[in-house]
Amino acid sequence: MDVDALRHGILDNLICLQARPPGIATPHDWYMALAYSVRDRMLARWAATIQTYAARELRVACYLSAEFLIGPQLGNNLVNLGIEDNARAAMRSLGQDLDALLAIEEEPGLGNGGLGRLAACYLDSLATLEIPSVGYGIRYEFGIFDQEIRDGCQVEVTDKWLQKGNPWEIVRPNVAYYVAFGGHTESATDECGRYTVRWVPARMVKGVACDTPMLGFRVNTCNTLRLWKSEAVESFDLQDFNAGDYYQAVQEKVISETLSKVLYPNDEPEAGKRLRLAQQYFFVSCSLQDMLRILDLKGEPVARFADMFTVQLNDTHPSIAVAELMRLLVDVRMMPWDEAWEITCRTLAYTNHTLLPEALETWGLPLFGQLLPRLLEIVYEINRRFLETVRRKFPGDEARVARMSLIDEHGDKKIRMAHLSTVGSHAVNGVAGLHSTLLRQTVLRDFAEMWPERFLNVTNGVTPRRFMLLSNPGLASLLDETIGKGWVTDLTRLKALDAYAGDRAFQEKWRDVKRSNKRILAKRIHEATNIAVEPDALFDIQVKRIHEYKRQHLNALYIITLYQRLRRNRGQGAAPRCFIFGGKAAPGYAMAKLMIRLITGIAEVVNNDPAVNGRLKVVFFPDFNVKNAHFIYPAADVSEQISTAGKEASGTGNMKFMMNGALTVGTLDGANIEIRDEAGHENFFLFGLTAEQVERVKREGYRPAQYAEGNAELRETLDLISGGYFSRGDRQVFRPLVDNLLNSDPFLVLADYADYVACQERVSGAWQDPVRWTRMSILNTAHSGKFSSDRAIGEYCERIWNISPMRVALDQGLSAPLVT
Repeated sequence: MDVDALRHGILDNLICLQARPPGIATPHDWYMALAYSVRDRMLARWAATIQTYAARELRVACYLSAEFLIGPQLGNNLVNLGIEDNARAAMRSLGQDLDALLAIEEEPGLGNGGLGRLAACYLDSLATLEIPSVGYGIRYEFGIFDQEIRDGCQVEVTDKWLQKGNPWEIVRPNVAYYVAFGGHTESATDECGRYTVRWVPARMVKGVACDTPMLGFRVNTCNTLRLWKSEAVESFDLQDFNAGDYYQAVQEKVISETLSKVLYPNDEPEAGKRLRLAQQYFFVSCSLQDMLRILDLKGEPVARFADMFTVQLNDTHPSIAVAELMRLLVDVRMMPWDEAWEITCRTLAYTNHTLLPEALETWGLPLFGQLLPRLLEIVYEINRRFLETVRRKFPGDEARVARMSLIDEHGDKKIRMAHLSTVGSHAVNGVAGLHSTLLRQTVLRDFAEMWPERFLNVTNGVTPRRFMLLSNPGLASLLDETIGKGWVTDLTRLKALDAYAGDRAFQEKWRDVKRSNKRILAKRIHEATNIAVEPDALFDIQVKRIHEYKRQHLNALYIITLYQRLRRNRGQGAAPRCFIFGGKAAPGYAMAKLMIRLITGIAEVVNNDPAVNGRLKVVFFPDFNVKNAHFIYPAADVSEQISTAGKEASGTGNMKFMMNGALTVGTLDGANIEIRDEAGHENFFLFGLTAEQVERVKREGYRPAQYAEGNAELRETLDLISGGYFSRGDRQVFRPLVDNLLNSDPFLVLADYADYVACQERVSGAWQDPVRWTRMSILNTAHSGKFSSDRAIGEYCERIWNISPMRVALDQGLSAPLVT
């Protein structure tokens, strides 16, 4: 771990793995050599962890997720090993700059937004808390896309994150499983008189394990993220080749490898839906087969499956695990149905992440049956038995039976995957207090009435290692010298900052850290957009997936209102503001892409208008991801969390902003409610309708145009947009957006507009008092401890998984068989 050993290791890897002498090595060669050297120092811990788990009888938490947005690994692993300073010195001695090498690392294209980032935070906490665990997902060759902004519009560019290799990945060709698709089933009665079903597939795909070590903070535990890469069972047909059919000879390889080719294919066309369903089944089947193999290697009977593994379904993407585990137990392991069902329900638990109907996955029966014929039969049988139970508990209530059925019989019949997950799990949790309440009251109400004991809340959390220690070193140093270093693994210790919130000397140090972070972000903004922003301005930031319910367009409406006030000298008391947006719109989501176009159009006008004299700037920062987030969260003065109440399950960006001292402007939605309660209501800028008020307004007949007619500033703002003021005179560009707001406005943007404007005036007033603002900022950080992913994982372990920590010693012997 010392500087000299690191230096020699880096040189060895530069020559032996990169095949480059120092004199001609590129910066990327140096990055790879350093990454391999860091990985070398993780592998002893990884081997010891695997050995510890193999040698003991314990339960392993298996986290199944379609996304793992793990972010760049080099800096995180240096921090977790505690060798960042030594690595910096070693690279300096070799004539290299560590920060420049960190900037080279590609963002792994393994996730898109909050769902995948949450999964990555949980892997960090699982290892740090020394919990036996493994993450299972897909090793996507291409991420969702890199975002460029051209002429104000989002342009999707292929995310070739693996183009130059991935030093953190270890491919295990010996750990591979076959996954079936299509074909038909054949039923029979065996010699014992037992009914059996054999699936005769149309084709098979092989899933190969690609492992990434996930190291905990300053512990020896190094868990595994196991991602599956799809390959053809026979990648080259020699007979076709010899017959002259060169394309047919490799066709199977091309088709099979498509499964792990790209994250979230566009599922608008039928082919996209088919591929997405195939992806989900592929990684779930491989993962469950892997657990059964490990069970066999440990010499445990299949009846103990639920004692050895607990499986968390991260939203509905892996919900097909309910049917697949039943297939493996009943068809492959020849277990009686009732015993297999008991094991399945004891093993699986389901986390719901959304209340939006369009995000609650369903699959049409024809597609599901064509692709997974045996799984459809199993779903039918699960549903038949389940509905018998419903009828016994609620006799004569056929309306309830129809609502609870796994099959939606209305119109084109569909399988409701959230229902399947709920029926096949022993626990169902929401991810924030309000979300869990609404989950029980709305989309899963019938199930909560039937099984109230299954439903609980586990509020999300994020890792302070990445989002404070790594991304905000200035703040981390200030915290270390003020309250000690224990906060990194016990975020509740931040409450000690309460004693310093009013200390003028400490406040000045706090402002210095924030000012430095804002200068760094200002430099990044200029490099990415050529927009010059003033670090002393209030940085008002909204970065997240672009979606109507997240209401970036509400923010945009206020910016136009503020702009008009400044032009008329009516906003002289307003604080100088820099509004910063970031986030990707789904390629097929026209309204979200139009929202990006509106923001960039506003920026084009506002940033070039001498009438506002720099008092207002607007920026759309392209390609928001984990790497860019490292510079954005620490620089924020204001965090915009303005979703329609009742629509955001939790949010995790709101937690990262809070930890870094940003003040939240928000509705009573998702985890905002808990953030406000923790920070203190006086340290949170609240506006907007509550979830109950939203529903009441809709019930009474919401007429958004009335809000525009009754508010002159809002009417003027909408007229400017529709009149082409922010689209170079083109009156048609934003017509769909304005028409949507005036005629339907499904997320009540116009209803919340006036209160939002008033709230922003309170923000501006508070900014004028630096002492008050700084105190509020300090108190937000001080009371962010609840939102550590360590706390969330602790709750999962205690309330759902029934798992205890297992300490790993580096001197663990290698006498027991190694289970990989």
